[in-house]
Amino acid sequence: MARVGGSEAGGSVLGQVTGGSLPSTLLAACLFTLSLGYLLRRARARSKPGPKFPPHIFSPIPFLGHAVAFGRSPIEFLENAYEKYGPVFSFTMVGKTFTYLLGSDAAALLFNSKNEDLNAEDVYSRLTTPVFGKGVAYDVPNPVFLEQKKMLKTGLNITHFKQHVPLIEKETKEYFASWGESGEKNLFEALSELIILTASHCLHGREIRSQLTEKVAQLYADLDGGFSHAAWLLPGWLPLPSFRRRDRAHRAIKKIFYEAIQRRRETREPVDDILQTLLDASYKDGRPLTDDEVAGMLIGLLLAGQHTSSTTGTWLGFFLARDRRVQAQCFEEQKRVCGDDLPPLNFDQLKDLTVLDRCLKETLRLRPPIMTMMRMARTTQTVAGYTIPPGHQVCVSPTVNHRLRDSWIERLDFNPDRYLQENPAAGEKFAYVPFGAGRHRCIGENFAYVQIKTIWSTLLRLYDFELLDGYFPTVNYTTMIHTPNNPVVRYRRRLAGEAGGGGRP
Repeated sequence: MARVGGSEAGGSVLGQVTGGSLPSTLLAACLFTLSLGYLLRRARARSKPGPKFPPHIFSPIPFLGHAVAFGRSPIEFLENAYEKYGPVFSFTMVGKTFTYLLGSDAAALLFNSKNEDLNAEDVYSRLTTPVFGKGVAYDVPNPVFLEQKKMLKTGLNITHFKQHVPLIEKETKEYFASWGESGEKNLFEALSELIILTASHCLHGREIRSQLTEKVAQLYADLDGGFSHAAWLLPGWLPLPSFRRRDRAHRAIKKIFYEAIQRRRETREPVDDILQTLLDASYKDGRPLTDDEVAGMLIGLLLAGQHTSSTTGTWLGFFLARDRRVQAQCFEEQKRVCGDDLPPLNFDQLKDLTVLDRCLKETLRLRPPIMTMMRMARTTQTVAGYTIPPGHQVCVSPTVNHRLRDSWIERLDFNPDRYLQENPAAGEKFAYVPFGAGRHRCIGENFAYVQIKTIWSTLLRLYDFELLDGYFPTVNYTTMIHTPNNPVVRYRRRLAGEAGGGGRP
């Protein structure tokens, strides 16, 4: 009769596995003991207190991770993750780990951080250096970059803004003269070209603006094409057509700038503009800027704001075209603030255009031009009870923060009047961050407001806008700046004494 005791049964099974020999049985017993010891050590290690990392969203796809899902609909992806995992979570794309900080409290980590802890150059230099050039922006140590930003900020002052308003108004009238009495046009294409013209006139000076032919405008477009997902993900030396166009455009534009700088240095004509501000500037150690640095900073000043301002201006136009009641209020405000005869604009009037100002703020809330702001973690960070290790790309999404249910009432509605009263997000420091915040705030914010408000003040005086067959553009998520898809708008020139648009169509 077979025995069924534990040792017998165990011996029988072991014997079947090892073939019954004593050495084989002893070897198997040793392997079993070592395996058991390893598992016990792992269990004890897991039970010991250690770093609590952010929840990681699993993907079965190696390397690519969530790149496809995120690229297809990033806002939906992030909002779903926020609902499931909370304000801090991580996921993988193209071999990199991204940790998002959503909501005002979590975002404070990035906006209050020092560059040596959450580093900007590690993320952005591969994009900006081929476009702006070496020796400026994210191609230099942060203390040098901060000095360069301070020089630029010196030139972005109210005295210059007062000079800019009539220049922008003149450029806008001249550009839109070709639109005629009525029609249907791509608003984004128009504003992209106009922003280049106005920004160059205001920021580069008349020498450079005078050379802005159609050929040079194409160079700017090719250079701007360097801000792409491909440039961010792939090595810059790859012989891609867009990379070659970018590099050719960089050399050609630099040459134009060098010639303008040389003429300005030779003539010594006293001109109060940003070009002269940079030519007169010097670092703390007394070293003046080189021509290459001046040219690079002028390129950066223009292109860093060109795409964002043209995108924001376009979305503002479509919100006004859809809400014709608000459009009419903006037009009536022009007459109330500036006079019934609508004389030329001046800077002091812009601050009193409060309806237009609220419309611009609401546009920046619903369609902030930068969907994600990023830094590379160089040191261990803690937030919301989680530990973020070095190597993670730490991100804040203004787009998501601007529409969180926890912060905003009627969060998806275009409602400029929400800024007339106390909003739930008013007490949240980083709930509204279209231009960044803290030490990372964009130095071009005030110029952007002057530029966009002047352009749209001029356009509202010229035309009445409406949607084309009720179409409001969807968002193009394939570009780094989230532009509108098929942004064609219908327009009609205003008649003398016209009271503006009516109610909603």
